[in-house]
Amino acid sequence: MNKRVDESVVVPVITIDGPGGSGKGTVSRRIAHQLGWHFLDSGALYRLVALATLKRQIDPSEESKISLIASQLEVEFKVDSGIGEPQILLEGTLVGDEIRSEQCGDSASKVAALPAVREALLQRQRDFRCSPGLVADGRDMGSVVFRHAELKIFLDASAEERAQRRYKQLKEKGMSANLAALLEEIQVRDARDRNRSVAPLAPADGAILVDSTTQGIDEVVAGILEKWFKLI
Repeated sequence: MNKRVDESVVVPVITIDGPGGSGKGTVSRRIAHQLGWHFLDSGALYRLVALATLKRQIDPSEESKISLIASQLEVEFKVDSGIGEPQILLEGTLVGDEIRSEQCGDSASKVAALPAVREALLQRQRDFRCSPGLVADGRDMGSVVFRHAELKIFLDASAEERAQRRYKQLKEKGMSANLAALLEEIQVRDARDRNRSVAPLAPADGAILVDSTTQGIDEVVAGILEKWFKLI
């Protein structure tokens, strides 16, 4: 875990929020890599909490037990470049594939709706902010965690396009997938994320909306970097 930021030092932050499958993870990693900044995958933290909960067979409604897990989570991110997937370790074990499963993603959406869990992870996320800068990827990075970020992006795409992307991703990994079922899961998760009582998924104040439905990753990255360099 990164050391807590020295508040006397101004450390720039770019937040990239949006629903699952909008491309925000890949976009965020590439921007962080090109700028030479740190990277925070906040969604991975919630997925790690969900995985730990599943492994302990704790019901998603047991808020106090899950928030305790969140506060004591032993996590390590190893990012070798901005192109490939980062290595993610939970209690010393690589769990990158496990946390990307549909079961873990669905469970993460449920635990993320628990106020005590969000509170437990809030400072841990803010501690990733350190020099020379941070690119933070999630659902409430600009609206809650880094409200004073220099640049806020809300990256979106149609549910149908996001389902297609997920279907292709699973097939490329040799995993079975049903496009109709994926679309339904995405729509249910979107509704849960957008309607939860705490930090609902929505563009932050001042966020720039970017629709990636018909754009490739390179185009989205270039557009966001252009916006950043215009600011500085």
